[in-house]
Parts: sequence; structure tokens; C-alpha cells
Amino acid sequence: MKQLLYISLALAMALGTCGELYGQGYPPVPVTISSEKVKVNGNLYYSHIVQERQTLYSISKAYNVTIDQIYEANPSVKTEGLKKNAILLIPCTEQKRAVIRESQPARKADRKAESQEYIIHTAKWYEDLDTIAEKYGVTVESIQQANGLTGRKLTRRQKLKIPVGVTVQAADTAETAEETTAKADTVIAVPETSAVPEKIRAVLMMPFASQSETPKTGSIDFYCGALMAARQAGENGTDIDISVYDTDGGVLPITREKLYESDIVIGPVSPAELTGVLEKCPEKTKIISPLDHKAEYLASSHMNFIQAPTSNLILYEDLAKWIKEETKDTAERVIVIYEKGSRDIQELSVMNTILQKDGIRFSSFSYSILEGRDIQEPLMSMMNIEAANRVLVMSESEAFVNDVVRNLNLLIHSEYEVILYGPSKIRSFDTIEVDNLHNTRLHTSLAYYVDYENEEVKDFIRKYRALYNTEPTPYAFQGYDIAAYFIKLYSEHGASWEKYLESENCKMLQADFDFMKARENGGFVNSGVRRIVYGPDYSISLMED
Repeated sequence: MKQLLYISLALAMALGTCGELYGQGYPPVPVTISSEKVKVNGNLYYSHIVQERQTLYSISKAYNVTIDQIYEANPSVKTEGLKKNAILLIPCTEQKRAVIRESQPARKADRKAESQEYIIHTAKWYEDLDTIAEKYGVTVESIQQANGLTGRKLTRRQKLKIPVGVTVQAADTAETAEETTAKADTVIAVPETSAVPEKIRAVLMMPFASQSETPKTGSIDFYCGALMAARQAGENGTDIDISVYDTDGGVLPITREKLYESDIVIGPVSPAELTGVLEKCPEKTKIISPLDHKAEYLASSHMNFIQAPTSNLILYEDLAKWIKEETKDTAERVIVIYEKGSRDIQELSVMNTILQKDGIRFSSFSYSILEGRDIQEPLMSMMNIEAANRVLVMSESEAFVNDVVRNLNLLIHSEYEVILYGPSKIRSFDTIEVDNLHNTRLHTSLAYYVDYENEEVKDFIRKYRALYNTEPTPYAFQGYDIAAYFIKLYSEHGASWEKYLESENCKMLQADFDFMKARENGGFVNSGVRRIVYGPDYSISLMED
């Protein structure tokens, strides 16, 4: 129960919930059973958002559970009361599912129709009976009969039974039985359509803090962003069932059976935990790495691994390509600066190989942080005061990068034209003065960047604020981007979605997804990069492709 309490409180914090104890004099508000589910400690729960004037009694009756069961799953409710917009965990039971089925409208289908096999189709907002009948090669009348429809009007996300084996009558009445059978076989064989399930089964594994006292706000924000994507997919006619697992403390509670039956698996976070899941995971199930840039190496040895964050190696590779694209004058100089004893040996080796392969003439310069006051003259000897000097700093050390930027600014004051190419982490270094980055016209390749002038970004922020009463963090954007991308891929291509991964490039809110094979028998890595430039006028510009 301790784990349930932590998750309930964490989700309430993420949603910015507030409210008062409800008075008993208000009439209860109708309760709609939630379509969103989560899994905690191996138990499945509905995730219900409390609406104004709803009561524990009305909620318990709608879900066919007792008030004590709600208290057991949500201990804080017993002490703090029911609050508007709070999230309740409602136990899923077989009895409840039976009640839900009984509450659905009865369908008038004769015994013959009921004995037939059907494909279940979820109606999209833009579809009508004619387009659906044409899609499956059946008559409108057969769909109406199978579903007890007296008219032609459909509602969005309405579930329709499509009869298997009922084909459109041919105009030629002399058609033979063999021809009819052949045509029926042709119509029924629609693997891409039938491969798309009625409901996409997704799994999210994150550390939510079941073992510690502090909720992991990054994971909660990621989850909130993923729920936004699921909600949007639902509005477009795609049902999503998300099972959430808490991996705090390195615990991997998911079973091989659950992995096998899941369509999309996002997480866990760390390379060690990802390795643990891959070891018990069937090859047919794809594991999506959501946050750690350093997990890319797993794609070399696991065909079912997908690295969503762009790695530092790819970002450095893009910087080298960028330098080549912008170096037009042979008088310009290219200088690669790195720290003596650097740990970034692989990145440095790759960078040197790329520059040499592309025919870019460059000079290498290294020094230790203790030598920072004495490098002005050696750097000047490598530069051309009459042309641009493109300097690439290869380091993840804040102290070293800060020293390089400081020295380059001194050279700019000495009339040298300097353009700095730096790692993505440079933007998060607090000790570097932002003025110095603008003076050096910083060019950096990023895995993540949010353009707040983009209309889709503005729309997401408005909806996020309205739903959660708070601002979306980078984790929220990442959760939305990953969930929205893979849900769309699966809803369009079904179980064969992996075949389209390399061709379905997409610009999301915060990241670009451009997947490629890590190696012939390996998994996939993301090569999507966003380039930004710091201007001397204090602007920050996102470079278009």
C-alpha cells in the first residue's frame, strides 16, 4: 500500500490538484468509466479523474466496487477527502467488466449473424458506412444487419462488427461459385488492416518513487506527456491501454508474458535496466529507450531495441558535417580543441575520422585547465585574422568548456573572427556567461529543442495547462513525442510497424525522429538533430533543413 500512496500523491502533485471537501447537498454528477488504466504492484486499476460534485458513492457504483476498495487503493482520500481533479485508482474486476457489457445497447443480430466471424473496426471521425463497406469489400446492409443499425449515422470511435466472408454482389449474375469464392478470398485478405488491433496495448516503465520518499517528478512529467498523446489518439479514434510500472530502486516487475502481449514498450530508463528487460523480452517485442543518450550501444546487439534520444556521438558527427557545409573559403581555419586526458576518446576519434574523410583541413589543440591562462599565443598562431576561424570544442567538462569560451572571447576582442561549435550540454552550463556564447556565435547540434513560436507547441502548452494546471517540462514534451510517434506508427501499420520505422521521419514538438539501423542485425537508433545558432544580436535561431 505504501507504493500506491506514493504514486497517488505523485500524480496529484503533477496535476496541480486543488479543491475543497464536497458538500453532501449537491446532486451527484454522472460518472463516466475511464478508458485509461495503470498497473501498480501487479494490480490493474482504472485511472479516474474526479469531476466537480462527484461522490465516492457515485464513483463506487459506476465502477461496481466498494468505497472501502477505493480507500484501500487511495489511502489519502480517507484522511484528506475527495478533491476535484484528483486521480483515483479504481480496481479493475471481472464483475465490473460484466456490468459494463450489460450497460451497452443491445444489438439486434440474428443467430446466423452472431455465429459468423467478424473484424472489429473503430469508426474514425471522417468515415461513413459507405467508405467502411468499400474498405472491407462488404455491403452497407451487411454491416447494418451485423450491428443492429436502423440508419446510416455513426458516432466517432463507434465499434462496428464487419462480417467476414460477406462480399459485394457482382453485377454479373452468371458469376460462378468458384469466381465468387476467389473474389471473397481476395477481399478478406487484408493483412495490413486486420493487423491493427482494436486497442493498442502500451507499457510504460519509469521510476516513480515507490522505494524512496521523493517522487521522481521527471518520470511523472513524462507520464503526463504520454497521457496527452494517448488522449489525442483517442480523440482520433485509436484506443490505447497503458500499463504503468514503477521501476524505482532498479526493480523490474514486468513479466515475460506481459512483454509478449504488449504492442509498444517504453522504458525503463537506465542502460542496466534496459538490459534486464531485453534479457527476458521476446524478440517480437520492441523496447524503446526513452531518455538515456548513453544507451545507444544496446542497439548493436539487440534487434528489438530502439534508441529514441539521439546519442552524443551522432550530435558530434552532425557538428562536423555542419562545419563542412559552412566552410567555403580556403583561408578559413578549423581548430579542434580538447582537454588533455579527455575521456571522450571515442567521440574525438570519430570526429577526426569524419573531418579527414570529408577533406576538411583542421588543426588539433589540447591543454589542461591549469594551462588556460597561457594559451592565447598558441591559439593565435593557428588562426587567420583575415578570415573566419571555426573552433570545435570536444569536451563535456563544464570547467574546461568555460575556459575555452573565455579565451575565445578574448581573441574576439583582439579582432579575430571566431565561430564556436560546441556540444549540446554547453547550454546547460551555469558558469558560462550567455553573452560569451552570443559573441562567439555558438553553433550547436541538439537532440531536443522546443520552438515556442511553433503553433503546435503553443497548442500543446495550452492543453497541458488546462489539463494539469502547470507548465510542461522537457520530460513532458519527450513523453508526448515518443508516445505520439509510436502510437501513430502502430495505428497506421499494425504489427508490421517496424518495417516503416526508417521511412517515417517526423518532426515532433521537441525532437526529430529519423531512425536508422545501427547495424545489419541490430536495432534502431535515432539520428534526428536540431541545429541552433546564437546570434550577436542575442537571438537564438532554429536552423531549417
